Amino acid sequence: MALRNIRTLGDEILRKKSRAVEKVDDKVLLLLKDMAETLHSSPNGAGLAAPQVGILKRVVVIDMGQGVINLINPEIVETQGSHEVIEGCLSIPGKFGKLLRPEKVKVRALNERGEEFLLSAEGDLAKCLCHEVDHLDGILFIDKVTEYVEP
Repeated sequence: MALRNIRTLGDEILRKKSRAVEKVDDKVLLLLKDMAETLHSSPNGAGLAAPQVGILKRVVVIDMGQGVINLINPEIVETQGSHEVIEGCLSIPGKFGKLLRPEKVKVRALNERGEEFLLSAEGDLAKCLCHEVDHLDGILFIDKVTEYVEP
Protein backbone atom coordinates (compact mmCIF):
# COMPACT_ATOMS: atom_id res chain seq x y z
CA MET A 1 0.00 0.00 0.00
CA ALA A 2 1.07 3.55 -0.61
CA LEU A 3 -0.04 7.05 0.08
CA ARG A 4 -1.19 8.82 -3.06
CA ASN A 5 -0.97 12.54 -3.72
CA ILE A 6 -4.31 14.30 -3.45
CA ARG A 7 -4.92 16.51 -6.46
CA THR A 8 -6.08 20.04 -5.68
CA LEU A 9 -8.18 22.71 -7.36
CA GLY A 10 -6.66 23.72 -10.67
CA ASP A 11 -5.66 20.16 -11.60
CA GLU A 12 -7.69 19.43 -14.74
CA ILE A 13 -8.25 15.77 -13.81
CA LEU A 14 -10.73 16.91 -11.13
CA ARG A 15 -13.01 18.22 -13.91
CA LYS A 16 -13.01 15.06 -16.02
CA LYS A 17 -15.60 12.29 -16.00
CA SER A 18 -14.37 8.93 -14.69
CA ARG A 19 -14.70 5.66 -16.57
CA ALA A 20 -16.53 2.64 -15.20
CA VAL A 21 -14.47 -0.22 -13.79
CA GLU A 22 -14.88 -3.17 -16.17
CA LYS A 23 -13.36 -5.80 -13.89
CA VAL A 24 -12.52 -5.82 -10.19
CA ASP A 25 -8.95 -7.06 -10.35
CA ASP A 26 -5.75 -6.76 -8.29
CA LYS A 27 -5.10 -3.29 -9.73
CA VAL A 28 -8.50 -2.02 -8.51
CA LEU A 29 -8.02 -3.71 -5.12
CA LEU A 30 -4.64 -2.01 -4.72
CA LEU A 31 -6.21 1.33 -5.66
CA LEU A 32 -8.89 0.83 -2.97
CA LYS A 33 -6.25 0.05 -0.33
CA ASP A 34 -4.07 3.01 -1.35
CA MET A 35 -7.08 5.33 -1.33
CA ALA A 36 -8.13 4.15 2.15
CA GLU A 37 -4.61 4.69 3.46
CA THR A 38 -4.47 8.14 1.84
CA LEU A 39 -7.87 9.03 3.30
CA HIS A 40 -6.84 7.93 6.79
CA SER A 41 -3.66 10.03 6.58
CA SER A 42 -5.66 13.15 5.69
CA PRO A 43 -7.01 15.26 8.53
CA ASN A 44 -10.81 15.60 8.53
CA GLY A 45 -11.31 13.44 5.43
CA ALA A 46 -14.46 11.31 5.26
CA GLY A 47 -14.31 10.20 1.63
CA LEU A 48 -12.04 10.06 -1.36
CA ALA A 49 -12.78 9.52 -5.05
CA ALA A 50 -10.23 8.10 -7.48
CA PRO A 51 -9.93 11.33 -9.55
CA GLN A 52 -8.67 13.02 -6.39
CA VAL A 53 -5.62 10.75 -6.56
CA GLY A 54 -5.25 11.13 -10.32
CA ILE A 55 -7.13 8.02 -11.50
CA LEU A 56 -10.16 8.43 -13.78
CA LYS A 57 -11.98 5.34 -12.54
CA ARG A 58 -15.37 5.18 -10.79
CA VAL A 59 -13.95 4.18 -7.40
CA VAL A 60 -14.73 5.71 -4.00
CA VAL A 61 -13.72 5.00 -0.41
CA ILE A 62 -15.61 6.40 2.56
CA ASP A 63 -14.88 6.15 6.27
CA MET A 64 -17.20 8.00 8.64
CA GLY A 65 -15.69 6.32 11.69
CA GLN A 66 -17.33 2.90 11.35
CA GLY A 67 -14.80 1.41 8.94
CA VAL A 68 -14.08 1.76 5.24
CA ILE A 69 -16.86 1.45 2.68
CA ASN A 70 -15.51 0.57 -0.77
CA LEU A 71 -17.67 1.54 -3.73
CA ILE A 72 -16.90 0.58 -7.30
CA ASN A 73 -19.06 2.11 -10.04
CA PRO A 74 -21.36 3.81 -7.49
CA GLU A 75 -24.60 5.20 -8.81
CA ILE A 76 -27.20 7.17 -6.90
CA VAL A 77 -30.47 5.40 -7.73
CA GLU A 78 -32.82 7.19 -5.35
CA THR A 79 -32.92 10.44 -3.38
CA GLN A 80 -35.35 11.77 -0.83
CA GLY A 81 -35.81 15.23 0.60
CA SER A 82 -33.41 18.13 0.54
CA HIS A 83 -31.57 20.09 3.19
CA GLU A 84 -28.76 22.58 3.55
CA VAL A 85 -25.36 21.17 4.52
CA ILE A 86 -21.85 22.52 4.98
CA GLU A 87 -19.12 20.82 3.01
CA GLY A 88 -15.40 20.97 2.50
CA CYS A 89 -13.10 18.89 0.31
CA LEU A 90 -9.61 17.42 0.57
CA SER A 91 -8.96 18.74 -2.95
CA ILE A 92 -9.96 22.28 -1.95
CA PRO A 93 -8.27 22.79 1.41
CA GLY A 94 -9.53 25.59 3.63
CA LYS A 95 -12.79 26.23 1.73
CA PHE A 96 -16.19 25.42 3.19
CA GLY A 97 -19.61 26.25 1.88
CA LYS A 98 -23.33 25.77 2.28
CA LEU A 99 -25.20 23.83 -0.40
CA LEU A 100 -28.27 21.65 -0.84
CA ARG A 101 -28.02 17.86 -0.72
CA PRO A 102 -30.63 15.10 -0.47
CA GLU A 103 -31.53 14.05 3.08
CA LYS A 104 -31.50 10.39 2.09
CA VAL A 105 -29.94 8.48 -0.79
CA LYS A 106 -29.77 4.95 -2.09
CA VAL A 107 -26.61 3.97 -3.93
CA ARG A 108 -25.96 0.90 -6.06
CA ALA A 109 -22.31 -0.17 -6.36
CA LEU A 110 -19.96 -3.11 -6.50
CA ASN A 111 -17.91 -4.15 -3.48
CA GLU A 112 -14.27 -5.30 -3.54
CA ARG A 113 -15.42 -8.83 -4.53
CA GLY A 114 -17.27 -7.47 -7.57
CA GLU A 115 -20.67 -8.11 -5.96
CA GLU A 116 -23.47 -5.59 -6.42
CA PHE A 117 -25.01 -4.09 -3.29
CA LEU A 118 -27.39 -1.31 -2.31
CA LEU A 119 -26.48 1.20 0.38
CA SER A 120 -29.17 3.36 1.97
CA ALA A 121 -27.87 6.39 3.79
CA GLU A 122 -29.00 9.59 5.45
CA GLY A 123 -27.38 12.56 7.12
CA ASP A 124 -23.61 12.89 6.85
CA LEU A 125 -23.16 9.58 5.03
CA ALA A 126 -25.71 10.62 2.38
CA LYS A 127 -23.91 13.95 2.01
CA CYS A 128 -20.55 12.21 1.64
CA LEU A 129 -21.87 9.75 -0.94
CA CYS A 130 -23.29 12.59 -3.06
CA HIS A 131 -20.05 14.56 -2.76
CA GLU A 132 -17.88 11.62 -3.86
CA VAL A 133 -20.17 10.53 -6.72
CA ASP A 134 -20.07 14.15 -7.94
CA HIS A 135 -16.25 13.86 -8.09
CA LEU A 136 -16.63 10.92 -10.48
CA ASP A 137 -18.49 13.22 -12.86
CA GLY A 138 -16.02 16.11 -12.59
CA ILE A 139 -18.30 18.13 -10.30
CA LEU A 140 -16.85 19.89 -7.25
CA PHE A 141 -18.79 21.08 -4.23
CA ILE A 142 -17.86 24.67 -5.06
CA ASP A 143 -20.01 24.33 -8.20
CA LYS A 144 -23.06 24.01 -5.94
CA VAL A 145 -22.20 26.37 -3.07
CA THR A 146 -24.80 28.96 -2.20
CA GLU A 147 -22.65 30.70 0.42
CA TYR A 148 -19.07 30.27 1.65
CA VAL A 149 -18.54 29.94 5.39
CA GLU A 150 -15.62 30.15 7.76
CA PRO A 151 -14.13 26.83 8.92
